[in-house]
Amino acid sequence: MQIAEVVGRATATVKHASLAGHKLLLVQPLDVRGQPDGDPQLSLDSFGASRGDRVILTTDGSAVRDIVGNNNIPMRYIVIGIADR
Repeated sequence: MQIAEVVGRATATVKHASLAGHKLLLVQPLDVRGQPDGDPQLSLDSFGASRGDRVILTTDGSAVRDIVGNNNIPMRYIVIGIADR
């Protein structure tokens, strides 16, 4: 798991069929000091997070497949919670 900050939303006119109905967010992973840790990543969201929210991500691709219920989903990151500040 990793903490990240939502920096935006992603919109796609064409996307993999397994992503239909899922909201896509652009999230910036953070280190323990709250500083950016690497590049922003594309993540699925089912919690309704918005720009500026701190979220909890899982980077386990198999967990994403289990949560979504699709073994063919091409995603590695999914929001599994919104962190309190």
